[in-house]
Amino acid sequence: MRVIIMGCGRVGAGLAQRLQREGHDVTVLDPDAFAFRRLLSEFAGRRLQGSGTDDRMLVEAGIERADVFIAVASGDNRNILASQKAKEIYGVKRVVTRVKDPLRAELFARLGLQTFSPTKVGIGLAHDAVLRPAANTEGTR
Repeated sequence: MRVIIMGCGRVGAGLAQRLQREGHDVTVLDPDAFAFRRLLSEFAGRRLQGSGTDDRMLVEAGIERADVFIAVASGDNRNILASQKAKEIYGVKRVVTRVKDPLRAELFARLGLQTFSPTKVGIGLAHDAVLRPAANTEGTR
């Protein structure tokens, strides 16, 4: 698959490396060149400095041939805008968008974007950890 990832924070960099190791053609977009330091030296994908909301950068990244667009930048508004462009303007079939606000994630999911909310995931994990029986901690004192 040809994948474009907008955002080279911890999630974007980790996902880019994983997808590239699995054999996918990965391009990572980030406005901050310093962010690319998160990518391991063996990362063989493309690194492009620029905004994923900028049409020129999207075209340079290969949006017209992309199979997947993933928006994991730090801001919900940028992620939503870039994802809508990828889906509606450039016709990318699979668009995945991180939206930190769970209510907004649900709203944009109803509008056709595939979203996930780390806030909602974190709430679920914390809840499960509270209700799960405590691990045996003998010998750790």
